[in-house]
Amino acid sequence: MLDEKTIALIADEVARRLRETGRFPPAADAPPVENAPESAAEPAPAEDIASAEHKAKPLLRSAADPEALARMKRRTTARIGVGRAGPRLNTETMLTLRADHAKARDSVFADVDPRLLERLGLFTVQTQCDCKDTYLTRPDLGRRLSDEAVRTLEERCVKDIDVQIYASDGLSSAAIEANLERILPVLTEGLEAKGLKLGTPFFVRFGRVAAEDHIAELLRAKVVCVLIGERPGLATAESMSAYIVYGAHPGIPEAKRTVVSNIHKDGLTAVEAGAYITEVIEQILRQRKSGVDLVK
Repeated sequence: MLDEKTIALIADEVARRLRETGRFPPAADAPPVENAPESAAEPAPAEDIASAEHKAKPLLRSAADPEALARMKRRTTARIGVGRAGPRLNTETMLTLRADHAKARDSVFADVDPRLLERLGLFTVQTQCDCKDTYLTRPDLGRRLSDEAVRTLEERCVKDIDVQIYASDGLSSAAIEANLERILPVLTEGLEAKGLKLGTPFFVRFGRVAAEDHIAELLRAKVVCVLIGERPGLATAESMSAYIVYGAHPGIPEAKRTVVSNIHKDGLTAVEAGAYITEVIEQILRQRKSGVDLVK
């Protein structure tokens, strides 16, 4: 066992070396260290291991063709070239997986920023879910509007319309925050340019896709399009979908819905999606069909 004197000598030596590297404040009575740096260098900012830039770096050190692996990684968000440590994933890959999983959970449980909805001029109504836990465990309640929501829509929305567009958090608030501000103006302006009568846009909190059936019936809309957050994965938590249906009513088969999915910056971008959905809605109105009945 070390005695107190030896321990004190070791501590002094460690402190001296730390002072020389600038990582330990000098003692008040300590003499200046010769050739010591004038100030400690600022530590480099930590890299976000869940960022696209970090994930683009191959971790497989023994790749036969590193350039080919780098090209493949630039073309997909799939986890390729991650390497392993014995029978398990290496530490960096595991940390990235955990970071992506945390982002996915956050996108499910977080609420959409009310400032975004205010900028877009969207008022909010709610389904029969009273909280996020209820929303996740009772999908049926997320398909039906609350009594207050029904009254609000009847009071504030235009009826007997060609197209009703609204947004809903769904399973990813992050998807709405990342895409809604870019897609909504493109979509509304494109439909108006085609001479279609649009309803009053709004936001549905704790909404499932089938809530659009009640909204279509309530507002007497020929076509309803909901922009809703998709269930997040480990590749992205910002993917949004548009579910479009003609002549919707409660109980309509799911096969009657036309879906445009994978709307995010690394998939179908929001601006492109807005232009494409505009054309799809025009086609649906012309054929008076949607889903599997739509002839493309």
